[in-house]
Amino acid sequence: MTQMTIGHLYTSLHAGCASAVARVLEAYEVEVEYVDLDPDDVEEALEQGEVDLLVSAWFPRDENLAGPGRRVLGDLYQPVVSFAALTSLGAVGTLTATDVDRIIVADDSRQALEEALKQLPALSVLSIETIGEGALIERLEKARDAGEKPLVVATQPHAVFHTDLLTVLEDPSRLLGGEMSARMILREDVARQADSDLLDELSEMMLGNKVMSALDYVISVDGQDPEGCLLYTSPSPRDTR
Repeated sequence: MTQMTIGHLYTSLHAGCASAVARVLEAYEVEVEYVDLDPDDVEEALEQGEVDLLVSAWFPRDENLAGPGRRVLGDLYQPVVSFAALTSLGAVGTLTATDVDRIIVADDSRQALEEALKQLPALSVLSIETIGEGALIERLEKARDAGEKPLVVATQPHAVFHTDLLTVLEDPSRLLGGEMSARMILREDVARQADSDLLDELSEMMLGNKVMSALDYVISVDGQDPEGCLLYTSPSPRDTR
């Protein structure tokens, strides 16, 4: 196999992850093309063969994408929706409206927050401000400078977790849900043509949330091109063979 098309969501996080995966493919002399996808277009892109490898789907949330004719690979990082604050506070279940004065939630985490608030009546009286992922750092810097005390809900990994703005709060009841697994989906017809060592390497590839948050930061904040980022420096499984 000499060419493969990687599909990824259009966010900086997913673009950075796709670039890291592409480097593995390129080591096997596979030429890589990229396709930016809207979430609503992912299933059709796989079904129509517009994408060979999806980087990435979050399981179990996206397990509907893992159907017949598709192979699920790897465990790249572990997305998790988290409660956080600008200062260290107690477990989220102990907080009241005197501890925090509003809720700022990244738009991709709003649904998880709404479910969690059903179990947090003391916080359900707070105003909720939904903000795009790309604007989260700037909004929190303004909140800090203004002396606001927001409860923040956002999904790790994210560039904001590569800064010192937030302290993640304990959520022992996992009110926002547990960890997910960011995995790749490869079309089976493509997998049958691929080098078996390449498939093994993709299956063993791991980035982790810290690396992904840093990667998101250098792309979305520092303005680096995803294809030019050099953060993925973990030893290749092939190097230990």
